[in-house]
Formats: sequence, structure tokens, C-alpha cells
Amino acid sequence: MNHSLLWLAGAFALTLGVAQAQTQPTTYTMTTPPLAPIKPKQLTSPFGTRTDNYYWLNERENPEVISYLNAENAYFDKQMAPAKELEDKLFNEIKGRIKEQDESVPYRDNGYYYYTRYEAGSEYPIYCRKKGDMKAPEEILLNANELGKDKTYFQIGGYEVSDNNLVMAYGADTVSRRLYTLRFKDLKTGKLYPEKIVNTSGNAVWAADNKTLFYAKKDPTTLLPYQVYRHTLGTDPKQDVLVYEEKDNTFNLGVGRTKSKKYIFIGMGSTMSSELRYIDASNPTAAPKVFLAREKDHLYDVEHLGDKFYIRSNAGAPNYRLLETPVSNTAKTAWKEIIPHRKDVFLENMELFKNFLVLGERKEGLLGLRVRPWKGEEHYLNFGEPTYSASISVNPEFDTPVLRYSYTSLTTPNSTYDYNMVTKQKTLLKEQAVLGGFNKEDYVTERMYATAKDGTKIPISIVYKKGFKKDGNAPVLQYAYGSYGIISNATFSAARLSLLNRGFAYALCHIRGGQEMGRQWYEDGKLLKKKNTFTDFIDCSEFLIQQKFTSPAKLFAQGGSAGGLLMGAVVNMRPDLYKGVLAGVPFVDVVTTMLDESIPLTTGEYDEWGNPNKKEYYDYMLSYSPYDNVKKQPYPNMLVTTGLHDSQVQYFEPAKWVAKLRTMKTDNNLLLLHTDMAAGHGGASGRFKSIRDVARQQAFMLMLLGIKS
Repeated sequence: MNHSLLWLAGAFALTLGVAQAQTQPTTYTMTTPPLAPIKPKQLTSPFGTRTDNYYWLNERENPEVISYLNAENAYFDKQMAPAKELEDKLFNEIKGRIKEQDESVPYRDNGYYYYTRYEAGSEYPIYCRKKGDMKAPEEILLNANELGKDKTYFQIGGYEVSDNNLVMAYGADTVSRRLYTLRFKDLKTGKLYPEKIVNTSGNAVWAADNKTLFYAKKDPTTLLPYQVYRHTLGTDPKQDVLVYEEKDNTFNLGVGRTKSKKYIFIGMGSTMSSELRYIDASNPTAAPKVFLAREKDHLYDVEHLGDKFYIRSNAGAPNYRLLETPVSNTAKTAWKEIIPHRKDVFLENMELFKNFLVLGERKEGLLGLRVRPWKGEEHYLNFGEPTYSASISVNPEFDTPVLRYSYTSLTTPNSTYDYNMVTKQKTLLKEQAVLGGFNKEDYVTERMYATAKDGTKIPISIVYKKGFKKDGNAPVLQYAYGSYGIISNATFSAARLSLLNRGFAYALCHIRGGQEMGRQWYEDGKLLKKKNTFTDFIDCSEFLIQQKFTSPAKLFAQGGSAGGLLMGAVVNMRPDLYKGVLAGVPFVDVVTTMLDESIPLTTGEYDEWGNPNKKEYYDYMLSYSPYDNVKKQPYPNMLVTTGLHDSQVQYFEPAKWVAKLRTMKTDNNLLLLHTDMAAGHGGASGRFKSIRDVARQQAFMLMLLGIKS
């Protein structure tokens, strides 16, 4: 029963070691921008020496560093004071659209219906189940509000219930470093087992004996998951058995279990290669078998049904193809093709049923769901909007004709459907409630294409409220990500309504570096083609201006993490295009980070950015690295946000970037840094605390436009 987060994902996960030093803090005032002391450090590499004046900001425990971050927060508060009333109004407005007492659509698994619910005023979900049907008494599995009480941060990573339905394993993070502690709960008595397993990836996978579990251990410094252990319920974790250790620090690993519950999977993956090992869940002490040894430039994933494994593979197929092989023989020579490779269709995922195969196929940036009976004619679901996001949802059972899927668009709130694959009947189970008089018919979506400098057509998904005038006088918020092949889908946001209702349009740019238009779209936005990501975004900006959606005086840009790198590159290249820029947890010190080989997560990024120990990559990365390319020029108004405990992009990258910008920029525009001193990469935990972050960002933009209500 897999209720976990993605158990193996090539997520953006750069970290740096933190030096320990103690110096006296500098005194700052709130009325003038904080100027961090300059302490030159020579950074020597095989191809040159650079001077970093703010390298010292990586000393997390240094009182001077904390003093500087606090000073930036105080300066932020001072500069945003005129918009504080508006921020509070936006917060209440966004919060007011949320149905505070709410619950998810239940799904059936192993005789129980599982769901989460929120109580009015609560920050965190309550995890529940009912036996047999929804009229049965409720069992509360976990109340995250009680577990997270009096904690500045709390997050459940994942949870798994044993096959006999009697014990739950779950992971919790109280720091926001994505280092989860595993606990085990007796669901009959409600008591916790005594053992605690620290520094895990957040989920545990049960074997069929209801007492053996597998979990991934992380290095507490590098945060890299690199070991898989076997634990016996009720025993000291010190006795846990090391099942597998990944020696190649360019690979991540994770554990999972097949939908059939027959096999435990140990998956290893890098940007360009993957490997799977498997264990019969009924024989948990057996040594894991290699499904197929890792090969250069070969990514594959596997599911199980009956006497066959089904493989989604990109071997000789950039957009992937689907194959099958007997359980008795996983050698590549035994693989048989089911769905061939297509140049115009990206095979994104699959779901197996007793009588059906469901495929998630992306064409022209939009995901289609293809229903293919093992016997009979296939068909596609029709969604009827120009731009949308559809996805296969939770489908834990095999023997059913019903597919659970999710649907949303820029105007349609998150919706859950059941689809009968025999009768082709759709049943809407729930559309997320949006309070406050929302009517989807009041908003318009468009899908347009900007032409990049090299002639490539870049899709843009746009939404605005009816009455929006394309006369160049309206504000636009332009967003993109564009890295790791991550797809930016057109999804609904209740918070975004606060901007749309004040005259904004929102433009989601599907730039290269993502995988919206197939695998080649990703290949054309990484390594020595990374600048396509930046120029695509700029070309989309110019298109929006040319099409009279907005003007440079009212265009805002937003991106986070690797999308923060995008923001950093864009403001160096074309600062004149934007009124303001929102850069969240931005990865901006590319060269310094990628030269630090002591951090395994750095070497794991070589296939994305390149290895700067090779001159062509060093020179190319140095030519766009935002921190290295800050120059004496005007910059737009900027709000930069980070978290002190960020596990992905360390807080000191944006802190250094802002410090350098303060000394170099030649304008009087606002430059603000806000550090959440209790959060990490994902921002504040809790559904209401995170709204404050959004309200703060919106207030920043509206203040710059002179909008006070």
C-alpha cells in the first residue's frame, strides 16, 4: 500500500557543506539596505581563479550570518510596511476561498477506504480510514495537528500500512531538511513502537510477513539517499541489515513496492541512467536481483502484473516505448515491444489493471489518457479545454473497470473523476470547493505560441478574467521553470484569483529544459544548450509585450529553485523587460556549487549542468551563472526568498546574490531578501502559513503598481 511521496525522483537537490566559524555580528539599521561585509576569498579551479566577496555567508552557525539575515528581514518589513494592510487583506482573501473543513475523495485499498480531512482552523491534515464502506466508524491513523503542535515546521513524508492492516509506518520531518524519522504505530492499540529510525527519505515499504520493512537512509550532511536497510518491527534499528549501498554518488536511490504487492523494488537513478533491483515480498531476506544493470543513456521503470513485468524504456526511443518480459527472464533479449516509440508523443507513465492498460501520453504539451483493453479496441479520454492538466490518480486495485484520474486547468479547480473504462462513463466525485463566489465562466484561457530566436515555437498557457483588455496597459505575471525535464502543467490556483480579479493575466511558459513537448525539449534546454531556457523565457516576454498583453512597466517574472536560476539569468540578460521579479529559493551560484566535488549531490547534477572540471562546461556555466554575472547596470524591483534550513538550494546562494546585487546595481529599485528562519525549500509548512508567503509576494507586486486594495 504505497501512500508515499515519489519514491525515486531526480529532484533538484544541490547542497553545500557548511563551515563553522564564530565572529562578532555587524550592526545594521532597518532604514537603509543592509550591506554585508566584504571578505574576499579566492576560489581556485583548473581553469581560473574567481574572487567571492561573500563566501563567508555559508557559515550557518556564525552569529554574524544570522545577524545579516535578520537585518535583511527587518529591512524587508520596513520597505513592505506600506503594503502590510494589503498583505493582510490578501491573506484573508485567499484563506477565505478555502473550505476549512474539508476531506479528500476516499479510495479503496485492501478492504479499507483511505482519505485525509481538515478541521476548521487546522494547519495540517488528519489521516483516516474506514473499514468496508464509508458508513463504517472512522479510524484516525495520524493527526498531523497533534504531532506538529508547538513545532515551527512539520511535514509527514509518507505512510504505509502493513498487509494485515494492523501497523502503520510513517516518516516525519520537523526541521525542513527532508530528513525524516520513521515511526511505527499499532493501529489496534494506537500506541507507537519504541524504535525511531532517523535520517531516512520518509517512507518504509512492508514485506508480506507484516513485520519486515525496507527503507532508504540518507547521509545527514549531503542529504543523499544511498543505503537501503531491512528492519524487523519491534527490534533495535542498530540491528537493521544493510541490503544495498549505492557507491556511485551520481545516483539517488529509493524503495517501493509493486501495485501487485508481489515485489519490493530498489531503484537507482541519475539524470541519464537507471537501474532496478527487486526482492520477492514473501521472501524478504533474499538478496535483491538485478532487473537490468545500468547502461549509459538508458532510463527505465517497471511494473508487475501476473506473470509479466512491463517496462517503460527510452533505449533507442527518446520519447520512451512500452515493453513486456516474463517474470522468469528480465534480460533485454526477452523484452517484447507493446507500444512503439513515436517522435510526436511522449510516453509519460502507465497504470496496469486486470483487463486494461492505461497510458499517460503527452502530445503538443498536453497529457492524454489512453485506455487500451488487453483485448478489444482502445480509446482516449476527451477533456475539451485548450490547455489543462490531467493525471492518473490513486488506483491501488487491479480487478476493477474504474480508472481514478485527476483533472484541472487554469480555470477549473482540482477535480477527481472515476471513469468506467467499459461504459466510458465519467463520474465527477469532487471538484475542489472555492468559496467567495467563484465562477469558472468568468475567466478565459488561451494557448499561444511565442517564436524563439531559433524559430522554435514555445507554448504559453494564459488565463485572465473576462474584460481583460489587450492594450498593453494590463499587468502580467509570467512564470516558468525549465529544468530537469520537469513538466509545468496548467493547473488551477485559488490564490491566483486575487491577481486575476485585480486585472492581471497569468502566463505559464513551457520553455525548453522541461519535457512538455517530449524528451528532445528537455535535451535542448540543458548542458551546453542551457541558455535556450533563458532566451525562451525572454522571447515569451517580448511576445506578451508585442501582443499587447502588457508592457515592461507592468510585466512581472517569477520562478523558484532552478526556476530561480532562470530569474537570475534573465535579469542579467534583459533587466529592461520587467517591472519586478520574484525569485524563490534561487540556485544562482552555479559554478561554485558544481565545482565542490565533496558533495555527492553536486556530481549527480553533472548530466544536467555539465562538469565544470571540463573546460567547455566551465566556460559555458561561467557565462550564465547569475551570481558570477552580476554587473553594474539597472535591475528591476526584486523580491528574493529563501529558507534557513533549505535542503535543496542552501540559503547562502540567494543571500550572497542579494549582497552582491546591492553593491553593483545602479538603480533605486527595491531589492528585498526574505529568509524564513524556520523553513526550507518548500517554504512554510501548514496550509495557512504557506498562504502568508503567497500574500507577501502578491502584495509586493501590487505595491509596485500602486494598487492599494
